[in-house]
Amino acid sequence: MSIIGKGLLLGIAAMIQGFAMATFLFPHFIPTGGAASVAVLMNYVVKVPFETSLWVLNASLLFAAVKWLGKASALWTMYCVTVTSITINLLSPFTTEQVFNVFLDLPIGSVIFGIGIGILFRMGASSGGMDILALLISKTNGYPPGKTLFFINGTILLVTGVVVDWKIILFAIAGQFISTMILDLVCKGRLKPKMHKKKQSYYKPS
Repeated sequence: MSIIGKGLLLGIAAMIQGFAMATFLFPHFIPTGGAASVAVLMNYVVKVPFETSLWVLNASLLFAAVKWLGKASALWTMYCVTVTSITINLLSPFTTEQVFNVFLDLPIGSVIFGIGIGILFRMGASSGGMDILALLISKTNGYPPGKTLFFINGTILLVTGVVVDWKIILFAIAGQFISTMILDLVCKGRLKPKMHKKKQSYYKPS
């Protein structure tokens, strides 16, 4: 695939992810991952500004992406993070109201979010935050990226829920469960049947 084709596909996937977050999840104040929860936790416990925690976390994980996944994956991840952020910023003024109720918006948004992030993982990129760590573990150990991401984010969300507010976190964990299942389905869609005979690698190099 050409660079232009890959950039177009990753851009569409990042926009899908941003659309799900801005339209269905954020109006209910449902966090979409561990990085945001770490920022909330750090701000609540030691008053570290949200932007500082997020910057340090993403910078550290992007360094890991460069070291172990290669410069291309890090650059594509930065591109996807930018597209997702722009999409959210553009849609936020129009998505102040909830589309349905949380019991409909949560599964709809989580499925759409899972499709977007699944395409990113399948192409060897991510949307930043704990996605980078999950992608790294998937590459080095061959674990399913969706289950890995659910374990990482679920653990952080549980801690945040105990410390801050458990009600929203319950919805966040449910969303993580749905979206990471969809992520694994999207990633598995490219695997060959014979690969079940040996340890599967869900990571596709750039």
